[in-house]
Amino acid sequence: MVVKVDNTESIPATDEVISEEMDMKKKKYLRGEGANLKDLKDKKLQGQLVVQEELFGKSAAAAAKAEKWLMPSEGGYLEGDGIEKTWRIKQDAIASEVDILSSRKQFDIVLPDFGPYTLEFTPSGRYMAAAGRKGHIAIVDMKNMSAIKELQVRETVRDVVFLHNELFFAAAQKKYPYIYNREGTELHCMKEHGAVLKLQFLRNHFLLASINKFGQLHYQDVTTGQMVANVRTGLGRTDVMQVNPFNGVVAVGHSGGTVSMWKPTSAAPLVKMLCHPGPVTALAFHPNGHLMATAGMERKIKIWDLRKFEVLQTLTGHCKSLDFSQKGLLATATGSFVQVYGDLSGSQNYSRYMTHSVAKGYQVKKVTFRPYEDVLGIGHSMGWSSILIPGSGEPNFDSWVANPFETSKQRREKEIRSLLDKLPPETIMLDPTKIGSVRPERKKEKPSKEDREAEMEAAIEEAKNIHMKKKTKGRSKPSRIAKKKQEAVEKAKKPFLEQHTNKRKPTEETQLPKSLERFVRKKAAA
Repeated sequence: MVVKVDNTESIPATDEVISEEMDMKKKKYLRGEGANLKDLKDKKLQGQLVVQEELFGKSAAAAAKAEKWLMPSEGGYLEGDGIEKTWRIKQDAIASEVDILSSRKQFDIVLPDFGPYTLEFTPSGRYMAAAGRKGHIAIVDMKNMSAIKELQVRETVRDVVFLHNELFFAAAQKKYPYIYNREGTELHCMKEHGAVLKLQFLRNHFLLASINKFGQLHYQDVTTGQMVANVRTGLGRTDVMQVNPFNGVVAVGHSGGTVSMWKPTSAAPLVKMLCHPGPVTALAFHPNGHLMATAGMERKIKIWDLRKFEVLQTLTGHCKSLDFSQKGLLATATGSFVQVYGDLSGSQNYSRYMTHSVAKGYQVKKVTFRPYEDVLGIGHSMGWSSILIPGSGEPNFDSWVANPFETSKQRREKEIRSLLDKLPPETIMLDPTKIGSVRPERKKEKPSKEDREAEMEAAIEEAKNIHMKKKTKGRSKPSRIAKKKQEAVEKAKKPFLEQHTNKRKPTEETQLPKSLERFVRKKAAA
C-alpha cells in the first residue's frame, strides 16, 4: 500500500510564521494605533489622513524588513534555570559554553610594575588605550589582540582618552596633558590646562574637556587649538567627570556631595544638584542620556531620572567606578570586586545580574564596557582584565556610526564628514531639541497714565533745553530761536499724542464721493 503525503499545507504554515514575525516587528515601528476616520465629516481631511496612515504603514513595513535582513543578530542575556541565580555563574562556566572567538576575549594582562591602569575604548570597540599610573601607555588592537604601540613617558599618568579616532589620544600627565599620535610621537603640550586629573572628549563638538587639581574646567577645540572656555567651578578638587552622550553636557561630582553640569558658553552651572551627603566617588550616564548613576562615600548608588531630576532607585554598596553598557547594564567596582546590575524587565528597576572577583589584592581602578561586544574591561593595580558579560553590547553595528572593520580610506572619509558636521559649542544645552525653535515674543506691559505723563514731560524738558548754535547775523534772532524751540516741543509731544488718539473708524454713514458710491455693496432687499 502506498501512502501519498500531501505537503501543500506545510508551505502556508511557514508563511504564516514569517508573516506573524513580520507583524510583530512592524508593530514596533508603527506610531501607535491608527486614527478613527469613520467619524470625520470632512471628506477632504479624511482622504488626506487615509493616505498618511498608508504611508506610516509602508514605512513601518520597510523598517521591519530592513531589521530582518540588515540586523540579523539578536542580543541575549543569562537566564537561570529554576531557582538558579545568574550572579552565581562564574566566568569559567561561561567560557566553557561560548564559541572559540568569544572565549579569546576573556584574558588577564599582568603588569605589576606600572599599575593601577585606566582603560578607554574607541566608539567602534576596535582599539583600546591603557594607561598605567607609573607612565606606561599602550594602544591595543582588540581584533587581532596585538599591541600597536607602547611608550613610557617616565612620569605620572592620571587619565587617557581617544580623540575623534584611534590615530590620536590625549594623556593627563603629572604637570600638563599631552596629545600623541598612534606612533607615540608627542604632538602638543597643553600648558593652559595645568595639572589635569580627568579628561573627556566631546566627539560631536571636537572639544577636549579637562578638570585640574584646582577645580578649573577647560574646553579646548582640537581642530583649531583655540581655548573655548576656562571655568572655575569653585567647588574644590575632584577627579569625577563624565560627558552626557545625549546633549554634550559635562557633569562633575564634588566632595560636598553635589553634581554640577556645565556647558562651555556659561560661567555658571546649568544644574547643581545635591546627590549624596558625602563626597561623590563615581558618575556614569546611560547611552540614552536620560539616566544618571552616582555613587557616594555613604555606600549608596543612586540612579537618577534627568528629565525630572528624581531618584528612581537606590542600591546599597560602595563604588569607585561606574559605567553603563550600550544595552543599559550598570557595572560597579570597589576593591577587587566587580558587580553588574541589569534592568531585564525594562521597568528601570535594576537588580543584581553578574558578579566577578579579580585576583585577591588587585584593586580595581576603572571598569568600562567595550562597545558592540559582550565584554567588560577592568583596569586594576596589577594590569587589566577582560571578562564576558552576556547581553551588554549592541549586537548590530551601523557602519555609518561606528565600523569595527573600517579601512584607512573609510576612516579618512569619516573624519572629513565628521569635521563638516562639527557642532559649535553654543549647541550644548540640557534639552537639545530646543535648537531651531523660535522664542515666543513677550508682550510688553502697557505703561500707566502717570508713567506716560512723566515720559512726555521729560521729553518736553529735553526739547526746551536744546542748545541752539549761533549763526550769521539775522539768523539768530530771538523770535527765530523761540519758534524753533516751539517746533521741537511739538515734535516731542507728537508720538505721545498719537498713541492715545482714537482713529476714526469708517462707518456705514460715512459719505463717499459720488465717483466711489457705485463700488459700495448695496443691502439686500428685505
